Amino acid sequence: MSPPSYDGTGIEFCTIPSFKFLSGLSIDIRVAYRCFNPSAQKTVCIPTCYGGRINTTLSFTAEDQALRPYRVVVVAMLGNGESSSPSNDPNFPKDLDYHDCVNSQYELLTKHLGIEDLEAVIGFSMGGQQAYYWACMYPKFVKYAVPICSSAKTSLHNYAFLEGPKAALMNSIDYEDGAYRAKGTRPSRGLRAFGRTYCAWAMSAPWFRERQYERLGFSNVENFITRNWEDAFEAWDPEDLLILARMWQAGDIGKTRGDGDYLKALESIEAKVLVMPSRTDTYFPPEDSETEVQHLKQGELAIIETVWGHMAGGGLNEDDTHWMNDKIARFVGTQPSLVGKFKDSKLE
Repeated sequence: MSPPSYDGTGIEFCTIPSFKFLSGLSIDIRVAYRCFNPSAQKTVCIPTCYGGRINTTLSFTAEDQALRPYRVVVVAMLGNGESSSPSNDPNFPKDLDYHDCVNSQYELLTKHLGIEDLEAVIGFSMGGQQAYYWACMYPKFVKYAVPICSSAKTSLHNYAFLEGPKAALMNSIDYEDGAYRAKGTRPSRGLRAFGRTYCAWAMSAPWFRERQYERLGFSNVENFITRNWEDAFEAWDPEDLLILARMWQAGDIGKTRGDGDYLKALESIEAKVLVMPSRTDTYFPPEDSETEVQHLKQGELAIIETVWGHMAGGGLNEDDTHWMNDKIARFVGTQPSLVGKFKDSKLE
């Protein structure tokens, strides 16, 4: 989760005039991004995830990490509060689609940054869904795609999970059926209820049983829920959370085709795809990833063996991050010497 304090280090903005959304609306938008290793020749794009900001997103660009040799562009997806969103643009549309996010990122990369192709698109959670959309929408532009703890199509179970936090926020007394804005108030109780409802889904039952929250510095589970989840979501704009949740629920790469068939969409992907689910993810389970890989022309499955649930892919657990780093390095062909310090017993 994002901490309440915001870090804007290195963030730049690109204005796209008259950007046309899938809904048909055209408005000027702003896309936030950060470039790491800008002088590198090959480029990797990393879109943000739900609840993520640019500077809380794993970039794998530190010394000896997998993407150190690459120019890495971390992009805030539309709706996240950094790029154009309900919170910063009163003309922003009521609904958003992954097509909009990927098309805005394509314009940023090609027209603003002058990038002619991508070595890879890598993303966690909603960022991984964007990686899948990238591979379908711009097949000649992307060489590798790496969805982490994600899916090509949001499952019905995943959809139902999101209804809980949404309902907690929208039915709170201070959300006032959306009238809070006109009154100049903020639905803090609803936002905190959103975080409390979300919390258990992000981790696994073994994670709680083993009291792994103590490794994060929390003395008990209530302290973890309050300080890590309630505080984090209270810092977000409620309409940003809701528009992103609806987009997540509607995620389906079948929509990139005329027939709507997501399995055929998977079969059409030309990029090499490394699919990395977490063994204990409750809403992007590895079984869904196994199905996806069966339909990919060049798919590889690498399951993160962890108790850290969905958040294993977000960088909370150092061991899982090291393991993912090594897998990504091998997949995109980074020199082994650059990732030697991250060799892990799981890989031997």
